Amino acid sequence: MPYKEFKIEKLYYPIGEVAIMFNVSTSLLRYWEKEFDVLKPRKNKKGNRLFTKKDIENLQLIYHLVKERGYTLEGAKQQLSGNTDDLLSKQKIIDSLHKIKGFLEQVKSDL
Repeated sequence: MPYKEFKIEKLYYPIGEVAIMFNVSTSLLRYWEKEFDVLKPRKNKKGNRLFTKKDIENLQLIYHLVKERGYTLEGAKQQLSGNTDDLLSKQKIIDSLHKIKGFLEQVKSDL
């Protein structure tokens, strides 16, 4: 899995932490925010972006479509305009398969 494994525990994540989670720049996250209507991070009084759990889930979908599957931004927007629940369930299956693969590779190396 190209982006780092993380557990969503906080209510809000600053843009810097989210950028580290996905191994992308903060400017890319700001650009995606402009391009994708599903991303709506809150902003504090200083104007700093604060991402919720839902924002991070949407970023996982965007990252998967654009970076892993090679969709154009327009293609990713079309996919997201459909059934995002279906995309989320597929993404969870893919994440589970990546975890299983990692586990099996670890078992193989331990043998």
